[in-house]
Amino acid sequence: MIIINKSCGIKMNYKNLSIRSRFKSVFWLFTALENVIKCKAAVLWEPHQPLKIEEIEVAPPKAHEVRIKIVATGICRSDNSVMEGLMQHSNYPVILGHEAAGIVESIGDGVTTVKPGDKVIPLFLPYCGECRGCGEPKSNLCYKADVGKHTGLMSDNTSRFTCKGKLIHNFIGTSTFTEYTVVEEMSVVKIDDDAPLDKVCLMGCAFSTGYGSAVNLAKVEPGSTCAVFGLGGIGLSVIIGCKIAGAARIIAIDVNSKKFEKAKELGATEFINPKDYENPIHEVIQKMTNGGVHYSFECIGNTDIMVSAIHSSHLSCGTTVIVGVAPSASTLSFSPRLFLTGRTLKGGFFGGFRGKESVPQLVLDLISEKFKVDDLLSHKLPFHEINKGFDMLRSGESIRTVLNL
Repeated sequence: MIIINKSCGIKMNYKNLSIRSRFKSVFWLFTALENVIKCKAAVLWEPHQPLKIEEIEVAPPKAHEVRIKIVATGICRSDNSVMEGLMQHSNYPVILGHEAAGIVESIGDGVTTVKPGDKVIPLFLPYCGECRGCGEPKSNLCYKADVGKHTGLMSDNTSRFTCKGKLIHNFIGTSTFTEYTVVEEMSVVKIDDDAPLDKVCLMGCAFSTGYGSAVNLAKVEPGSTCAVFGLGGIGLSVIIGCKIAGAARIIAIDVNSKKFEKAKELGATEFINPKDYENPIHEVIQKMTNGGVHYSFECIGNTDIMVSAIHSSHLSCGTTVIVGVAPSASTLSFSPRLFLTGRTLKGGFFGGFRGKESVPQLVLDLISEKFKVDDLLSHKLPFHEINKGFDMLRSGESIRTVLNL
């Protein structure tokens, strides 16, 4: 077993290992010492603190692992939730980030789907191809995903990151707030060589999650009415999906009216700022749509707004999709009678997409201009200004900020 020490970052523990396993461990140790990469990373040492740019050591990939040079990575509200201590069982210190694109630097033994030099996107929802989640045709949730578990470790219960002699945890199998990261082969997918990495990085979370929620989870139909709560990168991606699916009316809801212009450019037809109304927002939407929309999407992670989204859907045929990630301890409270009349409540990670299958095609669709993501990219910052990016996220100034490494 490989563990950490302060002098070189790695040492051996031979306890309970066979002679053959000891030989393999010694061989890996010497190889690792020769191939450790020192680079910059944004480390979250503990919650309620800013990220700190540190020099870290990134060990080489083991069998079925891939080391990636991150080129561009987006700032997501889910990362901010860990920074604010809202995700239970998160382990610290940790390198956050899960929405990125990069280039394969090296691969471990047995890797067959990517090679050094390939452009790739890390996947926070892996595909092992062996568990029931991967085997169910309607599922995209691999049982080996670290989403919700937050172990912060690779499958062998170790980390490839060290800093100042300390183990640094990874984040949902990706950890992209670093110049180099190591992921399992099941958590990375090759994309087209012509892909613009500073744009397609959004396929790692925001765009895929929002767009897929409209076209995969809700299955928005031509001529339908939609309401989108929250106009961040994910909410605007929902609007793109609703428009492509042929929705006749797309109602955009946000407390920041400055976001309405961008939503209109992407396909929204009507706009509501809840601050402008005395009545509950669902009553406003019901009046606008003769009883409620066909599809409503909650893209914030606020349980009160989730309930409003349910009420905003038509009582006999409305579908509500929960897209936003609420804090771990959150609960929903509503009357079951809301659904006895025919409403449907749905949810799903990553817009229902299986990353290994769908992300390469989404990249090709972007290249062929089936849709554009430029309007989602409100800011680009150098990596060392990552905390500024989070400040803009919290203030509502940004839609999606991409960091260039």
